[in-house]
Amino acid sequence: MQRWAHGPILFLLLAGLLAGCRPTVPTTLTVIMEQVPDTDVIRKLLPDFERENPGIKVIIDAMPYDAMRDKILASFMAPKATYDVIIVDNPWMDEFVAGNFLEPLDERIQTIPDYDFQDFVGPVREIGVVGGKVYGIPFYNYALGLIVRQDLFDDPAYKEAYQRKFGKPLAPPTTLEDYVRIAKFFKEQSGGKIYGAAMQPQRGYKVFEEWKNWLYAAGGNLMDDQGNVILDRLEAVRALELYIEMYRTAAPPNSLNWGFDEALRSMAAGEAATMLSYNWMLPTLNNPQGPAGPLAGKFALYEVPGGKAVLGAWHWAIPRNAPNKDASWRFISWVSSKRVEKQRVILGGAPVRVSAMRDPEVWEKGFGRAYYETVLRILGDAEPLVRGPKAEEIIQVVGTELNAAVAGEKTPEQALRDAAAQVRKILGK
Repeated sequence: MQRWAHGPILFLLLAGLLAGCRPTVPTTLTVIMEQVPDTDVIRKLLPDFERENPGIKVIIDAMPYDAMRDKILASFMAPKATYDVIIVDNPWMDEFVAGNFLEPLDERIQTIPDYDFQDFVGPVREIGVVGGKVYGIPFYNYALGLIVRQDLFDDPAYKEAYQRKFGKPLAPPTTLEDYVRIAKFFKEQSGGKIYGAAMQPQRGYKVFEEWKNWLYAAGGNLMDDQGNVILDRLEAVRALELYIEMYRTAAPPNSLNWGFDEALRSMAAGEAATMLSYNWMLPTLNNPQGPAGPLAGKFALYEVPGGKAVLGAWHWAIPRNAPNKDASWRFISWVSSKRVEKQRVILGGAPVRVSAMRDPEVWEKGFGRAYYETVLRILGDAEPLVRGPKAEEIIQVVGTELNAAVAGEKTPEQALRDAAAQVRKILGK
């Protein structure tokens, strides 16, 4: 009787052990991402993550940029989020935090001793910090740089002609005046076969993103340190006048509605000598299998004239209503770790950690020391296009007014006065 009495207990213990040996139901994380090269790099890394985290499967829902915002907002409003992990464009960060849509990540960061959050480049890192709390982990940057046809700048005939005409060496420009002069020179010297600059004056985001680099170089900004709108000051007028002069005298004709894609195609086709664009376009243009074809290898990256650049960046984030937050953080902390960041950058991803950009192995296996050191300098002196919960609205109204000035529908002064007035109204000032 006594031995029989232990039977049910032993049976329950054995059943419990067997249940513990059964494979658990895997957690599936759905991640929304933009259709860009960096997303393809993440896809290449996913097998490593799933092998190291056997209970988690990651599905990427990639789509064009214009579709992402509405999808993310709809997911925020659902009882349970559609997406376990999202990537947040920097103009959305403050808005999403103000709406209480994002999970704070400070405590999670502190649980990983070797994570080194300070290793992310300062200006990129700070985009994800709102009200002293961390809501976003840097994924990749799209700060702007000056991309040039280095072979044209090194051509003896061009160098001699420029020296003779201007009494100074031909070199990548460091001021707006130099930039306009050099762009005109290339167009004139080539007989109109090569334009000085492939520009992006498309209404809205694109023209504002490009022109604000000119605004920085002229000593201006959208707002001052006290939050006052200063878009209608003399520095801004001068920056817009020079931008329009460049467009009318040195850019491809009929490019008023050009954005990033059109400017890239013009540069890749050998039609333009320079382009202000995302720094990570240099590897694309220098890729022998890329869009530039036989021109690959002839492009170089420099800081924008004036040095200060517009900073763009995507950040990993977890929605407040995400159903699998622990698994979501496991993925984010893995993909953004020093070890995986190094792998991602070697595969072609745009860097965000200082350690990756200073790593000799990254230089050797990636795109060379000069490229990563230039990117690090660009990121160290860069500022987001706009910050605050109304960023998206501000970008559209300013970009509309800038395009009107380039089109000749308004004078630079009037366009900037109108833009400043609208921004003040949006901000309630």
